[in-house]
Order: sequence, then C-alpha cells, then structure tokens
Amino acid sequence: MKLRPIDIARKLNISTSALRHYEDWGIVPPIERGANGYRIYTEVHVAYFECIRALSAGFGMQLTADVMRKLQAEEMDAALWMVNERQASLYQDKLMAEKTIQLLDELEMDEWNTKGRTKWMTIGEIAEETSIPTSVLRHWEQEGLITVERDPQNGYRRYNRSHIKRVLLIRSLRTAIYSLDTIKEALQGLDHNNIEQARKIAYDSLQHLHKLNKDQLRGTHYLYRLCKKLNLIE
Repeated sequence: MKLRPIDIARKLNISTSALRHYEDWGIVPPIERGANGYRIYTEVHVAYFECIRALSAGFGMQLTADVMRKLQAEEMDAALWMVNERQASLYQDKLMAEKTIQLLDELEMDEWNTKGRTKWMTIGEIAEETSIPTSVLRHWEQEGLITVERDPQNGYRRYNRSHIKRVLLIRSLRTAIYSLDTIKEALQGLDHNNIEQARKIAYDSLQHLHKLNKDQLRGTHYLYRLCKKLNLIE
C-alpha cells in the first residue's frame, strides 16, 4: 500500500514538514517519488514514523535517531542494547530519587552537627556514597549549589552528613530537568531546616520518572512492532 504524506501526517497528528525532517535526518528508509514528484510512503515508513514518535517521548530524539539508523543497517542487537542502557540509567535515577525522599523524611536534618560530633568526609567518600562523580560535585560547587568548607590543615574539601542530602536532592532535581533557580529555591528550604518544599519537589521528580518509565514502555512496544515489520525478529 502506498500512502500520501498528508495521510500519514493526519494519522500521527503531526505536520508533513516533520515527516520531511525525519527523511532529511536519515532516520527513515529512502522514499520514492511518483511521476508528479510527490513522495510516496509505504507501510514500512508508517511503522518507522510511529516508532519515532513513540520512542522519542521516553528516550529523546537523539537516541531514537541512533536506534533508527541501526535498524536500517540491520544492527538490531546494537539498537536494543542502546535502549536497554537508557532504561538501566532510568532505574538508577529512580533509586536515587527514592533515596533522596527517604533522607528528606528524616526528622533530624543536621543530627551530626547539632550533637557536636560532625563526621567529615572527603569528596571521594561523598562521590562513593552518592554515586555522583567528583567532577560533577565540583561543577555544582561552581554553580553555587553546594558550599563546601576546607580543611584548615591541608585545604582539601570536606563534607558532612547534610551535604549528602543536599547532593542527592540536586541529583534528583537535575534528573527531572528542573531549572537552576528552582533547585536553588528547594535547597534554601534545607538551609533553614524546612524540608517541606524540598520533599514535594523530590516527590514530583519521582513522579516524573514514573511517567518516563511508562513512556519508555510504550516506545519499546512500537520498537518491537517495527522490528517485526522489518523481519528482524520472528
């Protein structure tokens, strides 16, 4: 069956220019033209377009484009592992968001300091505790998200228990793509030991990840359908 661009655009509720963009990006198979010069699409093209729309919602356009190119090269296994890696990353983000909420739910936010027994940690120990690279921690410090004391003996950065909560909250909010101003606003609540707003934002971040997980499930469904259409799987 051969289809007109307008037919597919109406079916997917997108513009015909979007279809041409996908063609220009090389993420759909070559498209024939009729005697009148108009593009002629097939059911295979429809399957590609549907998969692109569904997959990009949960995985982003860059990864989606890479996956589509792999499928055209019949490198299905490589395409599937790319998707799997992103899903694994989302799961780690979910664990981090849950850990953030758990820490925010603790009643004593500054228990180490208020009891006069601060336990200092190095940047390497904080990185290991939070699974956040030291380079990222330094970058957040430059952005003004973290204020770190220096050891008077050697000048090294030193962190305490409250920094862990702060770092995990930043990580959770970064994952949900909150603006820098929103993140700073949430952190101000921690500074005043008022965690209600920070807790709400962290919880909203977790809900965002739940939605993204559902979007990824829908995307992989359409990816499976496309692979079937291409006879890449039985």
